[in-house]
Amino acid sequence: MSAHDSRAAGQAQQSPNGPDTGTPAALYQAGLRHLRAGRNLDAQLCCQQSLAIDEGHADTLHLMGLLCLDAKQHDHAMEWISRAIRHDPRPEYLTSLGTTLQQQGRREDALKAFDKAVQLRPDVAELWKNLGNVLLDLQRPNDALLSFQHALTLAPGLWHASHQCGHLLYNAERFEEALPHLGLCLDQQPDHVATLQLRALSLRGLKRFEEALADNERAYAIAPNDADTCNNIGDALHSLDRHEEALPWFDRAIALRPDFISAINNKAFLLGQMHRFDEAFAIYRGLQQSGTNTPATDWNLSVLQMMTGDFEAGWRGREARWKAGVLAVTYPEFEQKMWLGEPGIAGEPGIAGKTVLIHADEGLGDSIQFARYVPDVAALGARVILVVAQAVHTLLSRLPGVSECLPLPGGRLPPFDLHCPLSSLPLAFKTRLDTIPSATSYLPPPLAAQTQAWESRLGHHDKLRVGLVWSGNPAHGNDRNRSIPLQRLSEILEVDATFVSLQKNPKASDQATLLEHRGIIDLTADLADFSDTAALVSCLDLVITVDTSVAHLSAALGRPTWILLPYTPDYRWLLDRHDSPWYPTARLFRQSVSRDYGEVLDRVRAELTALVATRQLD
Repeated sequence: MSAHDSRAAGQAQQSPNGPDTGTPAALYQAGLRHLRAGRNLDAQLCCQQSLAIDEGHADTLHLMGLLCLDAKQHDHAMEWISRAIRHDPRPEYLTSLGTTLQQQGRREDALKAFDKAVQLRPDVAELWKNLGNVLLDLQRPNDALLSFQHALTLAPGLWHASHQCGHLLYNAERFEEALPHLGLCLDQQPDHVATLQLRALSLRGLKRFEEALADNERAYAIAPNDADTCNNIGDALHSLDRHEEALPWFDRAIALRPDFISAINNKAFLLGQMHRFDEAFAIYRGLQQSGTNTPATDWNLSVLQMMTGDFEAGWRGREARWKAGVLAVTYPEFEQKMWLGEPGIAGEPGIAGKTVLIHADEGLGDSIQFARYVPDVAALGARVILVVAQAVHTLLSRLPGVSECLPLPGGRLPPFDLHCPLSSLPLAFKTRLDTIPSATSYLPPPLAAQTQAWESRLGHHDKLRVGLVWSGNPAHGNDRNRSIPLQRLSEILEVDATFVSLQKNPKASDQATLLEHRGIIDLTADLADFSDTAALVSCLDLVITVDTSVAHLSAALGRPTWILLPYTPDYRWLLDRHDSPWYPTARLFRQSVSRDYGEVLDRVRAELTALVATRQLD
């Protein structure tokens, strides 16, 4: 009997009312059921029987590929699935091919397969989701986001696509946009810990710390042994200034995961904020000695060293900023060597006769503070090219020793031999507390015409003129502790003086308060840059400011400047002193351990009242 006759006899024996189990389609379906039940050998036997009947049965060829893929036999899977596609290029076959290529690490080829599947069936959300996944693997997050978003237009409840959108938007710091996606995920899976954690982090990015804490606490109730959640709760409590409550959560995270460097760093940072410096130093140095330190470790250690007056170690440690992700300005990559104060080698004359590019690398206040070193670079015989933000360009272009000053963002730079970041100049000059170049005024005086224009607008100088700045950049990491609502200055505003706002871009709530206090002169709409602000400040008797760029500007001009500081200030203001080695005309008004600006403002009002009384006697 021939093979054909044997098959025919087999078919003839089937019940006319039963399933047709002898066709390729029926055998394929049986094989598929076996695969789904985990009976791969039975599935393979069904496929072999099917292909014995029809060697080009596309579904069976594809199923053989899936069986090989399940067994991690990628080359065989490729062969079977490719044969299926040659017979019938269906989107599901192309998807399996793309999955196989992905698992082989052939991501570009996988992209082509997934893209072809989408072209064939652009109305299928799952295909767009698959395309998004491979784009993620290829580190093309923007394209991946578009694919996931398109999947959601086709299937709004697609959990995976929503979660990926939330994650990608969080990574792009588009926190507000991430929240609806993560909320949708939680609507479908309320106890999904990873999503709760991600939504908490997005809320943290929006500085909605109470809500972030609530999500983290929900995650903890579901998975109390998750070290990430414990660390995140500690971080949320820290952000809410609930320091004593935060510390045990970091300890809990470290107990769960002893090598959890992020939690260890967070604990050390918190101890520094609590002024438990010895404990913080011990943790940072332990990380360095064990080789488990990160750039964030080194940066945070350097900040404590600077704050406690150890400039020698602190300036060196601050070079970790290149890798710690703390730079306010994108510092370019230069082919030329970075100069950090090294003398000439083998009789070379150091930087004498060389062109040195000094480039801003941090914020506006840093540029003003460290610009004092620029003339010293020129004094070593160098030709100095200075590159700074547009806002301080005009102001700093007139510094002694500057051959050329260029604004950011700039175009092509002129030729130069060496470069030095502006904030690395203190390191280059090996600055100690007792060697800070602290001239009373190191900025060039404002142009007489500018100053006279402001004098005319301010009117008769019959009262003490006091400039006010109450808020810094809201994007600053510690802005919640350094900025003050204008409403809190109301008691100061009762002193018999002329108050002049130097506050650019006030918050909406402060703008309303500013309109209520008719006694505050507000000319900030006409402050185009810091050269304008410098001219206005030169017309004032005193500037009262929080720790922001105007504090540096006023003090660098040698104007009397009162700076309001949080309990744990920026490193440059050091600790437990009311003067500044950087600025002879500055006075520092610090929060006590209570972290209450009310006490600070009471002292400021008393001092200001006394100053007004003295002026009236004169």
